[in-house]
Amino acid sequence: MSKFSLDVLNRCVHPFINNNDPDVVLGAVFGEDVALTRINEGLLVSHIDPIVGAVKNIGSLAVHVACNDVATSGTPPRWILLLVLVPQKEDEKLLTEIMSDIGRAADEIGVTIIGGHTGYSANLSRPLVAVTALGTIYDQESVRTKGARVCDHIFVTKGIALEGTAILANDFADIALQAGLNDQDLLDANQLMDGISIVPEALLLARHGATAMHDVTRGGLLETLLEISQLSGLGILVHAERIPILPVVSRFSRAFQFDPLKMLSSGTLVATIPPEKVEEAQKYLNEKSIPYADIGQMVEGNDVQIVQDGQITKYQEIHCEEDELARMWEIYRK
Repeated sequence: MSKFSLDVLNRCVHPFINNNDPDVVLGAVFGEDVALTRINEGLLVSHIDPIVGAVKNIGSLAVHVACNDVATSGTPPRWILLLVLVPQKEDEKLLTEIMSDIGRAADEIGVTIIGGHTGYSANLSRPLVAVTALGTIYDQESVRTKGARVCDHIFVTKGIALEGTAILANDFADIALQAGLNDQDLLDANQLMDGISIVPEALLLARHGATAMHDVTRGGLLETLLEISQLSGLGILVHAERIPILPVVSRFSRAFQFDPLKMLSSGTLVATIPPEKVEEAQKYLNEKSIPYADIGQMVEGNDVQIVQDGQITKYQEIHCEEDELARMWEIYRK
């Protein structure tokens, strides 16, 4: 599954979304992870995400991905609503597996399933799961994608291309082995799913100075940085050698010929941290044993500049429709 391009969204989607409700604090804005709606003395934080680019662990992925987005606002997710569709009426075993995954992930995060819909459609070739995650904010400011400031440091947690690599190991294992990877590679990649939640680090960094946060999903780290740049009205300077790429991700990248910078990576959080808060943020990340890297800074400008071997490559155009996992599905699962 890929997103529509920003041009298509601007022509076919956004013109039909009107916000005339004064209680909508943040509505449909490209690049922002959540909607914010005023309730009593606080805010309701909400987000919806579908998962169709995976089969194994699809229920767990769907829960974590939606809850990750709520956490980027600086508050923990509390409730989730489900949409679960399987291809055939007879797919009761598959439905049970998906719901078991969902229940386990909900328990891990500490969210409550409050409703939803399950069904089947013969038009589907594989299951579809969509999760709406909800949370509340009281007595604090929400963190938004647009909040980055000049000189803020850019933190990236865990590594990049995590989710995409894990999905390739799960759903493309036969192709991985044909491409020269081995059973240990598959095991190492599968284990990346254990770190798919960014809730702990998002809540920690929100408490210790983060001005902007964005989880790394479709389009990978590059798309995430472009969205932070565009919404914040600033440029970004990144040092390529600082970008954390795990060895197993590098092996899969070579075998499948994908660009880690553009690969789906739930489990990765990008946060901008003011210079005066960097040591504090580092201290608490280290105390919680959360891996991270400081890959660059926010600068004046309007593009993302990646420095590698003394050369600077500049990126400015939003291409949310480009994602390496979607390309893998097109190549290997026709």
